[in-house]
Amino acid sequence: MPVSKRTARYRLPVASAALLSFSLSLSLAAPAFADATPKATPPASPTTGPADAPPAGMSTVGGARLGQAGTQVNLGSGAPVLPKDVTARSWIVADAESGAVLASHNAHWRLPPASTLKMLFADTVLPKFPKTRKHRVEASDLTGIGSGSSLVGIKQGETYSVHDLWLGVFLRSGNDAVHVLSAMNDGVERTVADMQAHAEELQALDTHVVSPDGYDEKGQVSSAYDLTLIARSGLQKKDFREYCSTVRASFPGATTKNKKGRTSRESFEIQNTNRLLAGDSDIAPYQGIAGVKNGNTSNAGATFTGVAERDGRVLLVTVLNPKKDEHNEVYKETARLFDWGFKAAGKVEPVGELVAPKNAQATAQPGANASGTPESNASTKPVAASSAGRGGASGMATALAVAGGLLVLLAGAVFLVNRRWPVPDLMRRRTRR
Repeated sequence: MPVSKRTARYRLPVASAALLSFSLSLSLAAPAFADATPKATPPASPTTGPADAPPAGMSTVGGARLGQAGTQVNLGSGAPVLPKDVTARSWIVADAESGAVLASHNAHWRLPPASTLKMLFADTVLPKFPKTRKHRVEASDLTGIGSGSSLVGIKQGETYSVHDLWLGVFLRSGNDAVHVLSAMNDGVERTVADMQAHAEELQALDTHVVSPDGYDEKGQVSSAYDLTLIARSGLQKKDFREYCSTVRASFPGATTKNKKGRTSRESFEIQNTNRLLAGDSDIAPYQGIAGVKNGNTSNAGATFTGVAERDGRVLLVTVLNPKKDEHNEVYKETARLFDWGFKAAGKVEPVGELVAPKNAQATAQPGANASGTPESNASTKPVAASSAGRGGASGMATALAVAGGLLVLLAGAVFLVNRRWPVPDLMRRRTRR
């Protein structure tokens, strides 16, 4: 059954003198997560479809509350109540930059992800090939594509740029494009292994990869929590943001020959199937939406992870498998949770956090471009670091910064002190020709 797409742009935080003074008191403390010894979910078992209730003993990565079944929220004074008409089996609302989880429902329930898993595929493979690289498609590149897969229309014998292929992945959720890129990456088996290793690096421990395109396979699962982690990581890459925020684009068609023997190659338009980005008959584009990726299979139902910005705040929402079977229901429930999150931000106590990748403390480089290197600060827009987290930086580094009267820290140091992972300025509703 068909599957689907999405997202975003860049910002680095600026530390104030007050923050530096505050961070000095934390300078001797090692960075800590909400749950110092998070529990991973047991290994994946074959999955035939969503169960009626989440299992006991879900993961506690990101905090103990996130491992509990049911809705988790701490409403403060003036906070709006959660929307009552959200029927998804699992969902999460999180601040994309601070990592605070504002509310969740069965956040670590391991469910089939459908094409939202393509976010992990992109975050893993996108840095490996320059967008200008060309590839001639062989018959072997297109083998193993599941029956009923969503396709962008890649033809054997035609040449495509890597840029073309990624547009096919994000806009049309093309499993054919995924398989061609996987072939370029030494095959599906290698790509699955790379994706699994990257998921573990991100601490997306609910995720078990069987197929790179998200097609229904036994044992292939993820969770609302993991998909949100994966989206947050992907949004740090410039090309990822560009592709998943694109509404429509031109895609190369087949080469034809006229009666005089002259060849030509026409293109055709493809449109993003993320309905919060492109709109539909019963739903308008969501204000501030910038991606990310949707999916839909008979096993997974409808799935979606979205990112949106409003009044300088960036939220991530993931919704998995609404029980209510209505047209575009997954987008409607996502929009309700976005609405709630923007109104509730600052009025609720977080119930957990989006943890940093395992190597974050070592690399301290939250912003990276498509080649995996940090993006230049010169091209970024600063964000006030007003929401200090609970982590600590190197005592010596912080002491030197304070002693020197520095008001701006290196991006990595701010990440460790501030627990923030800034999302670059979001590129919304892009149209590429």
